[in-house]
Amino acid sequence: MTALTRSLLQWLRPAPHGSNERRLGPAEAAFERGHYLEALKLWKRASQNGDAEADYRIGMLYAKNQGVAGSIPDAAVWYERAAQRGHADAQYQLGLIYLYGVNASLGPNRPETWRQSSAARLGDTASSVHHLIFPHGTSVAKDISAAFRWILAAAEAGKADAQTILGNLYSEGQGCTKDFAAALRWYQAAADQKFAPAEFALGDVYYQGRGVLVDFAQAAIWYGKAAAQDHVRAQIGLAFMTLKGMGLPENPPEAARLFQSAATRDDPIALYNIALLRLSGKGVAKDLDRAETALRKAARKDYLPAIQALAEFYSSGADAEPDLREAAIWYEKAAERGDVQAQFFVGRFYATGVGVSPNIRQAAKWFERAAENGHATAAFNVAIFYLNGSGVQRNVEAAIKWFERAADGGISAAQVQLGKLYSTGAGVPKDQEMASEWLSRAAGSGDPDAKTAYALFLLYHDASEDNVARAHSLLGEAAEVGHPPAAFQLGALKMGKFGGTADMRGATRWLTRAADAGHVEAQYMLGLVHLDPKSGVGNAQAAASCMAKAARAGHAAAQFQLAVMYCTGHGVGLDLAQGVNWYEAAAEQGHTVAQYNLAVMLGKGQGREADVTKATEWFQRAAERGMAEAQVALGDVLMSDRGTAQDRDTAVNWYQYAARQGNEGAVRRLQSICATRDGTFTPETEALCGTKRPMHE
Repeated sequence: MTALTRSLLQWLRPAPHGSNERRLGPAEAAFERGHYLEALKLWKRASQNGDAEADYRIGMLYAKNQGVAGSIPDAAVWYERAAQRGHADAQYQLGLIYLYGVNASLGPNRPETWRQSSAARLGDTASSVHHLIFPHGTSVAKDISAAFRWILAAAEAGKADAQTILGNLYSEGQGCTKDFAAALRWYQAAADQKFAPAEFALGDVYYQGRGVLVDFAQAAIWYGKAAAQDHVRAQIGLAFMTLKGMGLPENPPEAARLFQSAATRDDPIALYNIALLRLSGKGVAKDLDRAETALRKAARKDYLPAIQALAEFYSSGADAEPDLREAAIWYEKAAERGDVQAQFFVGRFYATGVGVSPNIRQAAKWFERAAENGHATAAFNVAIFYLNGSGVQRNVEAAIKWFERAADGGISAAQVQLGKLYSTGAGVPKDQEMASEWLSRAAGSGDPDAKTAYALFLLYHDASEDNVARAHSLLGEAAEVGHPPAAFQLGALKMGKFGGTADMRGATRWLTRAADAGHVEAQYMLGLVHLDPKSGVGNAQAAASCMAKAARAGHAAAQFQLAVMYCTGHGVGLDLAQGVNWYEAAAEQGHTVAQYNLAVMLGKGQGREADVTKATEWFQRAAERGMAEAQVALGDVLMSDRGTAQDRDTAVNWYQYAARQGNEGAVRRLQSICATRDGTFTPETEALCGTKRPMHE
């Protein structure tokens, strides 16, 4: 049961006037007129005559900063004088002061602010001034024993507020031995006075079974009594019981009415729950606008479930379009309040630029915060960030730490990463046993990607007969559940890549499955298999189809092969224009032979209008990548009639590069150049290669 921890000012209320009313009439009249100093003077005179009510009233002046400098310690002194004389309200107020303690917090017009300011201004003389203004100090230490003693006195005098607080103290064992039976007696005493907080407390007693058997029906009765007096928490408790049919018939409309009644008092729990009912239309008309308004009110009161619900509301869009910018705002608020899932979502927002501007540093920060709170996927993400130096300084040691956290959290991808790092010795000592342990553990989770990774480790680390058999089994398991990379690797394995007898039909079956699933490398390899007349499954048209799929996906080697097929009419109709286009696509990706072939065709005007300048550019790009044929061709262009002396010197350099690679044409050209008598270049001694042919011919 939660204690009724109201602030002191909420409990400060004048006591009912008794026999002292007539005698203190002038003081009260002055107080009502706002003449607090006059009231203080009259009450002090009455206090000197032993009047407890006057002491209590003076304490109230100090507590409420009326006519005197506000000071709870001074109020406590006056309350104690009244309490010692048997004044129940003073006993109760004094008990509250000791129960919670009073810290003179800093702020405008606060005693501690004034004390520090005056100390800075007055130096050594400040202490005497402080004592004069605040003779009893600026704080009151918490004293549970004293609190219990004074609240007990007030409770015994019949004060319902004190009886309820005393019930809380007995229930929680504060200032006394925990005693549920005593707590129940005091709650009952206050409830007999129809005191709503006590009725609510009794509802809690029976709902939670604090010293009694759990009795939902009895809890509902007491919650109902308090709710009838507009006790907000009782209305909420009764609403939950009504919604779930606990102790009374299930009645969603009545639950909605109770939540709405409490929501009018801006209670965040009530606002949140009436919003949920309006979102679902349970017990109340479905109304997204009113639900959103209620969630916003609760969220602005820092109620985390409402913040989370509002983020989800905007993220999913309910019956409207999602508003990811709003969703990101509320998820970040939830993240700042420690919601781990929200921290992960915010990291993902910043990483992908969804709802916010992309910010890799912010993404790393939120992923790491979620990881620190135990979010395994976030730990994997931040490990990748540290491994790649994205948003954080590269730190393999930190990456290993977070991979291990993620791996311990069951993220098989993290286990795979650890296996790969230990296998290659990237940032950690190379350790094949550790690599095998992590990869085997990952594969044991059933994840097909992990099985594929472990199979490749076995094949590349030690392709023994046993390891090949184990890899074959792992790849088969992964491929059978539709994992394209596994099907591709299984196809390669059956082609005899790691020894053994090749099974081209079996290889083709698995490569086809991977290719049909969009695996680009499988499409290319399957195309090569169909191009090979020795494979037993040769089919030029099928090869062209496979190459076209891979080429359209950006596979440079497939683009080159498709270009060759168009230029030769193999498997497709002869189409030099298409051939040039695919050579160009592959050339742009750095495919050297494609660059050379493109240059030749552009130079000769095959498939496209001749363009010597472009041809030269592509010869040079292929030459710079070390292709001897391109170096010779570029030298030939530079040696042409239009070339300058400087061009011809450059040509010699290119011939020399090619000659060092053993290119006979380059050697002959250099010999021809050296054979000139005076070292000058003449048309007769220029080494022209004649007609060049693209390498698809």
